[in-house]
Amino acid sequence: MHKKNCLAAALALAGLVGQPSWAQGTLESDAERLMDLSLQDLIATPVVTASRQEETRDQTPAQIMVITRAQIRERRYKNLADLMQDLPGVNWQGGTKSSQFNQFALQGYVGPNKLLILLDGVRIGPPAGGNFAVADSLALYMAKQVEVLYGPAAALYGADAVAGVINIITEAGRGPQGSWASLGAGRFGGEEGAFMTGLNTEQGLQLSLGGHWQRADRAPLDRYYPREFGKVPAISQGQTVIPAGQREPYVGNTAGHSLYARVDWADQFTAGFLRHSFASLTSTGDPPAMARYQTSSEWQPTSDTVYGRWHWRPAPDMQAQLQLDHSRMALDPKARYNNTFTGYRDSFSYELGERTGIEQTLNWRINASQQLQAGLGWQKYFAVLAASLAAPYDPGLSAHAQGQLYPNTQLPAQIHDDGFHNVSAYAQLQSQWSDALSTSAGLRLDRHSRYGSSINPRLGAVYKPQERHVFKLLYGEAFRAPSPEESLSAMGTFSGAQDANGNYIGTNFRVPNYHLKPEKARTVSAAWDWRPTPSLNLVTHLYRSRISNLVVTQPSGNVGAIPGAVLVSPETKGNAGQQQHQGLDLSAQWRFRLGGDWAGDLWGSASWIRGRIAEGDGVDWAIPYVASHQLKLGTTLRWRDRFSITPRIYWTGDVTNGRTKGPADPLLPKGACQGTLAPPSRCSTPGYTLVDLHLGWHRLLDGRATLWLDVYNLLDRRYYAAAGSSYRTFWDMPQQPRTWMVTLDYRY
Repeated sequence: MHKKNCLAAALALAGLVGQPSWAQGTLESDAERLMDLSLQDLIATPVVTASRQEETRDQTPAQIMVITRAQIRERRYKNLADLMQDLPGVNWQGGTKSSQFNQFALQGYVGPNKLLILLDGVRIGPPAGGNFAVADSLALYMAKQVEVLYGPAAALYGADAVAGVINIITEAGRGPQGSWASLGAGRFGGEEGAFMTGLNTEQGLQLSLGGHWQRADRAPLDRYYPREFGKVPAISQGQTVIPAGQREPYVGNTAGHSLYARVDWADQFTAGFLRHSFASLTSTGDPPAMARYQTSSEWQPTSDTVYGRWHWRPAPDMQAQLQLDHSRMALDPKARYNNTFTGYRDSFSYELGERTGIEQTLNWRINASQQLQAGLGWQKYFAVLAASLAAPYDPGLSAHAQGQLYPNTQLPAQIHDDGFHNVSAYAQLQSQWSDALSTSAGLRLDRHSRYGSSINPRLGAVYKPQERHVFKLLYGEAFRAPSPEESLSAMGTFSGAQDANGNYIGTNFRVPNYHLKPEKARTVSAAWDWRPTPSLNLVTHLYRSRISNLVVTQPSGNVGAIPGAVLVSPETKGNAGQQQHQGLDLSAQWRFRLGGDWAGDLWGSASWIRGRIAEGDGVDWAIPYVASHQLKLGTTLRWRDRFSITPRIYWTGDVTNGRTKGPADPLLPKGACQGTLAPPSRCSTPGYTLVDLHLGWHRLLDGRATLWLDVYNLLDRRYYAAAGSSYRTFWDMPQQPRTWMVTLDYRY
């Protein structure tokens, strides 16, 4: 076998980093094409997310960003987390909370459950709603482009499209010339790999196949942050379970993998599959005084999505599409946690969510100036939530046939499940009144079997008085149905103690609430897109939002939730909160040349936001996890398409961490908020400045390879992310020191 083919086969079989997507063309062609295109060409790139039909960025009333395959590659967006950190209006808190891992806020909307994430228009987030890890598992090796839509989009997409929509667009395979593989290794045990290949036949059959894996031990934070991670005794119920001298060393490993496949036939039929899995410690974001650090205690969700789509034309001016999709997300039944709430004994949890959907859509060009999009849909859901189990959940049995008892009691463990369905219908009319003015008006009705009806309008206008000036105005409403984690979750601890009546005494309990209502969001936004020259683009985006029925944690009066038990100060989720915020994002992109050999891109954004939350308990405080101001700046410089350098700078102001009281436990390190009853506005995580650097050597190995060096936190800054709102967790979650990765991309 030829040496080149041997190397290609070895790379493909090696496993194979969420490496961004140069699946078509030669290694250098993407950069060459990017150098030759003007900003006007990129702005004119068709998008489908804003209106469910192909249109340019100027034609939609929503603020939308399009990141191309070449930009993904050059800016080193290996996964969706990398890309989102670079977006205007995004606040990022890495490595916090095991069930979210990367907590973030998009224009004041906190958490991944308020952002709809799609692959080719199909939901790939949790099937039944809720939080999930936007991390290394969502790699971008298959992406042709990524479309980011800001603002409510429920009129088109239904629940969870509150903060906006991110749609990862892929394309059909183009044969062996598009095949590539990638391998990388780096500091703190970092390893990653990816591959992409395809098939394109003369008969119209096209196949794309790709995958990735990633793992890392991550930094030993007890070495870099000895104050926060110093060994302290493990104490439960006032008793020392593990002395400080016998405590385990800190570990923080993560892992992720995915598999992607797509089949197309003659531009009429498409079928796709995506599996993505992620693993992190359940002790992520917890101090040593609260949890044990052990590799056996992991949070391990795996999501599978399969879909089919059929296109046809019922009339010359009509396009129709029928889509069926099914998704399933489940935790590994062996997933466990070990902390002070379990008396430092292993406790198990389980989560299952399933969704099946069918949707018929229609695009009808009524005349030269008006177009109608409409659709009908039906979705079916099923969910299981289990926590505080003494043994792993048995997926082969129903939720009510597990036969488990709460530890230290004779009480049957309560495991909750639920099934529900939703019927939806939407319509949107787009009208071009003149060359300068267009409008859109949409409305969607969702009828949920548990939460009732939700009606969400969307109204927008685009005014383009000149080719280089575009003004946009948009009003939209959206809703987020409570996730099973919020409505069904039941957890807590029994020490075995009983009261005078023989009831077991339970502590730290959350009880279910089947009467939760959806959160409702309303946003009005205005944008000015200005292009002073063909190579410079400036965007001003102003928005104001309000959330009602905000789901918050509050005291529960349901002390009889578990027969035979008395629960001490139980909590539940309730619709007691209100949130209001307003903000401004300024963003820019400039394409330039420095003589005949050098070319480059400069992009950046500045963001300001103000907002308040009222949780219904008389306390009014700033939105947590959101910096009032931040600045992001990046540039890519290319020399003869042989060498590229991409530095990125992030400057973030102080972030409120959601504290309502200080730590009472003397073993917990104090943060910016001192005392036991400090006002939340005083509890904040200090701001920081980070620098990342990416170097690329191109056209190696007969023009088939590129060697990358990626350095994160180049200046080795010690910094913190705002941690959870519980008064027993970290005030400020310590973040990674300098890390690096060396990666070889090879086309075969």
